[in-house]
Amino acid sequence: MPRQNRVTPFSTLIASPARGTLTGNRGCLHDEHGQIRRAFQGQRWIICLLEFKGRKRAIMRPGHYTELFFLDEATALAAGHRPCAKCQRDRFNLFRDIWAKANPELANTTRPAATVLDAALHSERIAARAPQRRDCYSIEELPDGTFVTADEESAYLVLRHHLLRWSPAGYEGLTTQAISYPLRVLTPASIVRALATGYPVGIHLP
Repeated sequence: MPRQNRVTPFSTLIASPARGTLTGNRGCLHDEHGQIRRAFQGQRWIICLLEFKGRKRAIMRPGHYTELFFLDEATALAAGHRPCAKCQRDRFNLFRDIWAKANPELANTTRPAATVLDAALHSERIAARAPQRRDCYSIEELPDGTFVTADEESAYLVLRHHLLRWSPAGYEGLTTQAISYPLRVLTPASIVRALATGYPVGIHLP
């Protein structure tokens, strides 16, 4: 039976048999029975490689962080995670540099510490739970890799001025005419700016 550890672009956790291409965590979310009891623990939400130096882990061990899985990097970024500074050091440095360039008022330096990134992203994640909406009226203004929703049920990836419907197993094509505006932007604003500044987000396409 699939565990409830697959992350959607809405940042929610679902159970799915589909295998992700990346893993990560946001603290210990499960109890001793492997049941999810909280949405997060702390501000450090990271994206990790499925394999790193041959290390093996038992999933959802009591008292240890909850192993989460993502379809791809675009999904993880939409959910508010960032590359791990340990197993994805080069990727983390690239993301940090571009994020700082795109968000100078948040970074306050060209190479902010991971804790600065985490605090800024956490503020955006908390704000996303508030009534305020970040709407867009044209996907032409959004960079590739951004996620949006029209109905709070389905999430869509912006790619080459088209929208692809997200599913745990992959993306489904969709014409822009099938969507009613305005759309709510799911990807945190500072990450959208990083994407627009040139961060080469990983997208899992067939």
